[in-house]
Amino acid sequence: MSRSVGDMAESRPVGDHGRYGLADLLPLLAFVRRFWPLAIGVAAVVVPTLYGVATQNWTTEQGAHGPIVLATALWLFWRRWGEVRSLARPGDTRLAALAYLVVAPLYMVARIINVIEVEGFMMYGLLLITAYWLIGWQPLRAMWFPVFYMLFIFPPPDTVVAMVTQPLKIGISQTAIDLLHGLGYPIAGSGVMIIIGQYQLLIAAACAGLNSLISLSAIGLFYVYIRHNANWRYALLLMLAIVPVAILANFIRVLALILITHYLGDEAAQGFLHTFSGITMFLFSVLGIFAVDALASPLRRRLARGGGGR
Repeated sequence: MSRSVGDMAESRPVGDHGRYGLADLLPLLAFVRRFWPLAIGVAAVVVPTLYGVATQNWTTEQGAHGPIVLATALWLFWRRWGEVRSLARPGDTRLAALAYLVVAPLYMVARIINVIEVEGFMMYGLLLITAYWLIGWQPLRAMWFPVFYMLFIFPPPDTVVAMVTQPLKIGISQTAIDLLHGLGYPIAGSGVMIIIGQYQLLIAAACAGLNSLISLSAIGLFYVYIRHNANWRYALLLMLAIVPVAILANFIRVLALILITHYLGDEAAQGFLHTFSGITMFLFSVLGIFAVDALASPLRRRLARGGGGR
C-alpha cells in the first residue's frame, strides 16, 4: 500500500470563492477508501478512547469544554490543511516504527487498567505518529497550534491537578475569609473549609479555579490564535492574562457562594444557584479576556509595528 498523499494534495481548492462545503470532504473520503485498513485501525483505537473520555470527563464541570475544543480543533485542522497540504511528504518509516514501539505499549497498558488520563494522551500520540508517517514533519509543524490545542480535550493527570489547584483553593478561600471578616461577617475557616454563621462550606476544585482555568485556557487559546496568531508576542501576553482573569472570576464566585449560603441557606448554595454562579463566572471570565484585549489595543499596534505582525 503506497503512502502517497498526492490525491489529497492535488485536490481542488477549498470550496468556491474560499468557502467550505460538503464537497470539500470528497478528498478525505477518497483518502479513507484508499487506506481503508489504516482507517479501520485508527477507528479501533480512537473510538473507544474518545468514548471513555466523553463519558468520564466531558460530563463533568471540569471537562465540559471538551466537545467544543474537539469541534473547533477539527475545524482548524481542516482549515490549515488546505494551506499546508503541498508540504506533505511521507515520513521516515523507521522513526515512526520506533515511536510506535514506545507509545503503543503505554497505550495498551493504560487501556487495560483504565487510566483514562494516560490513555487519552497515548492515543493522541499514536495519531500524531501515524500522521507523521503519512504526511511528514513539515505539515505537522505548520499546524502546530491545532496539534497543541487538541490536547485540551483530554483530562489532566490527577497529580498535576492536585499540585496546581491546592494552593489556589487555599489562597482564594483565605482571601475571601479575610475580606468578609473585615466587613463584619461571622466567618472563619482553615484551608478550604469555611464556616459562615451556622453553615460549613468546603471549597471544591470546581469553585477554586480548576474548571475556569482549564476551560478559559482552551477558549482563550482559540480566540488568541484566530485573532492574533500573526502577532505572537502580543498573543503570548494575552495568554498570560488568562490566569489572573480566571483567579479573579473564581474569587468572585466563592464570595457569591459564601453570601448565598449566609443569606439563603446551604441548599440554595449547593443547588441551582451553585451551577448558575459557575456559568455566570465563566462568562464573566471570557468577557474579561475580551476586555483585556480591547484595553491592550495600543500595545498590540506597537508590537505589530515593531515585529512586522498585525
